[in-house]
Amino acid sequence: MGAARLKVILGENNVEKLILPNGIPQSLLELVNVVKNTFGITTEIRLQYMDQDFGNEFFNLNATSELQDLGTIKVVQQEVVPLIITLTDDVSSACATFDAVDCSLQASNNTNILPSPPKLSFRSVQWPAVFPIPQFSYDTELVLERGNAEYKSSSKLVYLSTRTKSDILNKVSEEIFKYKAYPCDEHFVAVAEALIKKHPCLKEPGSSNGWYGWKQRLKYKMGNLRTQLRLHGCPEVAVNSMKSKVTEGSSGRNVKRPKRAEANFYPSLPTGDTSESLEQERLSLLTEVKIRHNDRVIADKMARTFAYRRQEVVDGEPRIQDFKGRWPALFDQREINAEFQRLVALPLEQKFFSQLDKYSTKLMTAIRSRGGSTREKISGLTQIFDQTEDVNKKRECVLKALVPFLGEDGNAFIKEYTDSHRAEMQKDLEDVTMAVYVIRSEGDELQGPPEDIGIVIEGVEVLDRLSSVGTACALLLGLIYILNLAYPKVLRFTFEVLQKIIMELEPQKMSPKVQNLYVKLLNMN
Repeated sequence: MGAARLKVILGENNVEKLILPNGIPQSLLELVNVVKNTFGITTEIRLQYMDQDFGNEFFNLNATSELQDLGTIKVVQQEVVPLIITLTDDVSSACATFDAVDCSLQASNNTNILPSPPKLSFRSVQWPAVFPIPQFSYDTELVLERGNAEYKSSSKLVYLSTRTKSDILNKVSEEIFKYKAYPCDEHFVAVAEALIKKHPCLKEPGSSNGWYGWKQRLKYKMGNLRTQLRLHGCPEVAVNSMKSKVTEGSSGRNVKRPKRAEANFYPSLPTGDTSESLEQERLSLLTEVKIRHNDRVIADKMARTFAYRRQEVVDGEPRIQDFKGRWPALFDQREINAEFQRLVALPLEQKFFSQLDKYSTKLMTAIRSRGGSTREKISGLTQIFDQTEDVNKKRECVLKALVPFLGEDGNAFIKEYTDSHRAEMQKDLEDVTMAVYVIRSEGDELQGPPEDIGIVIEGVEVLDRLSSVGTACALLLGLIYILNLAYPKVLRFTFEVLQKIIMELEPQKMSPKVQNLYVKLLNMN
């Protein structure tokens, strides 16, 4: 399917163009997530489409089949209705659940006000580039408003009562939980800096940066919040309790938390569903995948069973062969993109290709600068990159040249075969941990389209008949996330570049080798 373009009306005098490289998604949920992530929308939305049959009036969009290339959609913000929950336990701070839009926790004695969660309850955005400091209670905002005014005129710092300081820490920790249950030190630094920038009267006297104490308090507050959530059964943190680990027979060191910026590493089951009901959905899916032209039903069921499937992956660490048998619908290009969106809150192929194309020329310039045996290995690739106008060939050249540039084995990443050696290929792939394979005609070196492109994981062919090597590399990265697999040691730098530079996931933590490459790219004109 070719690319599609949509006109997106975000508000009065605010219109943007949305490019969908893989066409209009089959699932409405997938389209909503793409719109939210592309334009940085953090609230719940619904979409309307322009209907030409009714004089270009807007109607609620209930299925993406109503859309065509060059169509127009409008984004409508939705309000979240709060739900009052009374806790009988004697706890000093709030228990929380989170949803994809808002997880603010407001406690008063033993009563908590929680937003009504949607049926599918998981985060829909990544950690923001600039952390949004929330609005505090009315009296706290008055204190800060007066304090900021005095600081601006006389650099005087504000005195905070215990109640005011507690309100600030509670609200900010709740805002952090919207994005991460287990933030790292860099995240706490970003939050503390954002807090001081918005409210400079909160700077700490005697501190070189003015925010170190706030960072430490927020760390402690997040630990308290997780403790309360664990007591009330929040799966994301309860899975890491020692009681849970003893029950599972796991080591206390086996912590189940995001390691590569997963937004929903261990999500809660949808509201009203149980493991038993979702197992019935899985069995139903086995029948649905055998029905032709059934993409929409499959997409909806896959979205509903996401949390159940993800918990199975994290808890059971199933073999690929067994997991493919249980969830055959997942091993499809469209569903891999949808699952990655649910897991990471980013569009997989759209992000991968836009960033790869952005850096491709700079990457090839950096790669060319390497001499010795590396230059000999990539000389043919650089020549094809310069001569071709085919974007897929350019992407393939960059990805192939990147591996030896990083000092790793290119044949371990993209394995090339000729059509006359298929028998040897099948035997060779049985011992492959994970790789992209390409089958070409005899004597063809990137001149024509390959006869077949696919992905092998644990010796199992999980995808074939893919359109390009770039697509295969993007989907392999997506499957590593979806199946919770570790990067192969022989390709750890290659996948780190794909994750942290191309996909911009956890870019604040780079190995020295990848950091040096990133600095080179930033310094190029």
